[in-house]
Amino acid sequence: MENQIFELQYALDTFYFLVCGALVMWMAAGFAMLEAGLVRSKNTTEILTKNVALFAVACTMYMVCGYSVMYGGGDFTLFLSGIVGDGVTGAEEPATYAPSADFYFQVVFVATAMSIVSGAVAERMKLWAFLAFAVVMTGLIYPMEGRWTWGGEPVFGMYTLGDLGFSDFAGSGIVHMAGAAAALAGVMLLGARKGKYGKNGQVYAIPGANLPLATLGTFILWLGWFGFNGGSVLATATVESANAVAVVFMNTNAAAAGGLIASMIVARIMFGKADLTMALNGALAGLVAITAEPSTPTPLLATFFGAIGGVLVVFSIVTMDKLKIDDPVGAISVHGVVGLLGLLLVPVTNDGASFSGQIIGALTIFVWVFGASFVTWLVIKMIMGIRVSEEEEYEGVDLSECGMEAYPEFTASGSTV
Repeated sequence: MENQIFELQYALDTFYFLVCGALVMWMAAGFAMLEAGLVRSKNTTEILTKNVALFAVACTMYMVCGYSVMYGGGDFTLFLSGIVGDGVTGAEEPATYAPSADFYFQVVFVATAMSIVSGAVAERMKLWAFLAFAVVMTGLIYPMEGRWTWGGEPVFGMYTLGDLGFSDFAGSGIVHMAGAAAALAGVMLLGARKGKYGKNGQVYAIPGANLPLATLGTFILWLGWFGFNGGSVLATATVESANAVAVVFMNTNAAAAGGLIASMIVARIMFGKADLTMALNGALAGLVAITAEPSTPTPLLATFFGAIGGVLVVFSIVTMDKLKIDDPVGAISVHGVVGLLGLLLVPVTNDGASFSGQIIGALTIFVWVFGASFVTWLVIKMIMGIRVSEEEEYEGVDLSECGMEAYPEFTASGSTV
């Protein structure tokens, strides 16, 4: 009887893990739609190609070496050896879910981190330079910082973040801030889009081509986030874990709502209008803010944490433009600045975390990812270049990088007359 109960629990936890992983995978569609909506129509095909391709690259590189780098042990490549064991037999403490489910759940997180980069470098980066970076990011850079955080290994053998009081439940820092740090390094080397900034400090808006698509992408991400945060409970087959999952879902949704409402109010005060793009980024900011610890706040506090993220993201996006850091979709602000906020909010409700531990953890993640990414981008720039020509940027990277347009019937090049 006891064995039957364990097998049922194992099956339920594995199924839940896989469903949550599928929800996180669906976030790839959210990023693709959001970014396709916020870039100009002449760059739509290329941004979609990047999002599809980076997901495939992430899955392959994490299988080949990333998972082993992040969690160590066993053979170096899962590609050759496979994931050994069924999680039930042959272990002193049997896992409560299939090891393959854990790998699948982890690999979609890697793809999420890489998706953050694609929007920030949109409209002027070479496709193959981006994919070359994706190989290094998903195969080494992300897995190394994951090894020091979720993997529990000492940072370069010097200190263990968990012992210092670092906690990041679902990845405000480990996934989101890491992706933003890699994006920032790329943007700094890439430079701004032509026409974005004037000679006297003016900032010129470059509107996205399809706000309905961007809105759809935000809703998809909002939905997928329940798998992102809810799946990080890692179980659902007991009363305790089921209650924990319900709390995480409730707080995740509350934070997104708080972020959207706060960002709309701030935008109305600052710009005199209801800015849809700020509202969308406000919802995402609320989600990022709660990701580091969605299990311990009250729903009201989760809403407040999300609202702080929604306020912060508006000011951050404006500040980035003043610093001439050109981020077409606001990814660095949403995932980087608010990702740091999420880490710093953890000790407010989680006694197991400390502010010093959160700060040291944030610095460790940022310094490693930004530094390693900057070097990687620089090497790629020296070998093959990372930016398209001025003429190609003017015409749109759809034609130069992909040879096709997303909306050919609406452009002169697609006319049959």
